[in-house]
Amino acid sequence: MLVFVMNRGVNIFMKTKLNKAQLYGIVDLGYVDKDNLENVCLALIAGGVDILQLRAKGYDQNDVESFARRLRPLCQKASVPFIVNDFPEVAAIVKADGVHVGQDDGSLKSVRGIVGEKMIIGRSTHTKEQANLALLEGFDYIGFGPLFLTPTKKGRPGIGVEDILYVENKVGAEIPVFCIGGIKRGNIKTVIQAGARRVVIVSDLLTDSSVEAATKEVKTIINQTTLI
Repeated sequence: MLVFVMNRGVNIFMKTKLNKAQLYGIVDLGYVDKDNLENVCLALIAGGVDILQLRAKGYDQNDVESFARRLRPLCQKASVPFIVNDFPEVAAIVKADGVHVGQDDGSLKSVRGIVGEKMIIGRSTHTKEQANLALLEGFDYIGFGPLFLTPTKKGRPGIGVEDILYVENKVGAEIPVFCIGGIKRGNIKTVIQAGARRVVIVSDLLTDSSVEAATKEVKTIINQTTLI
């Protein structure tokens, strides 16, 4: 896998950061006021997120590009990989470290044609089969979920924690697997004990009165929870 990555020129430093990541944070415009993006981004970074994504559902490409240009330098200064959700064109324009795409957002080849060979590309997956296909196709990491019901994925049922261990053993042995969807401080131990090594947490951090403190608490729980 490492030989393949080096041959196609992916940023090795950011790839290493991705491989070591435990907590994936998201600045989600569904929870964050657009005038407060920088403050939330800095709070997540100070709290210890290992990766940070910009998610701006319902905004057009120009808006997303404007938001990304505001957050990219903050992540770059902190050496935190910066990922753009859903907009590979924006990721390419702002020179993000990566882009994340859903099941309906095209093939890896089509996205790679927009962002080039060096950028990290992640894929959302909702079943074991989709996770396996993402690995075979060559994505750099996957999100797996939603594990629980979550307002960020309206209308999509939670898939539960039963398949986490399988996906970690089969896919996670090759690329990072980030469990996502309704994960919060109240259930993260259950998720980790089911086999998860990496998690994405959104609303539980962004709705707290102190985003930084909530993020630090999650990192502590991750570090203190024993894997099965």
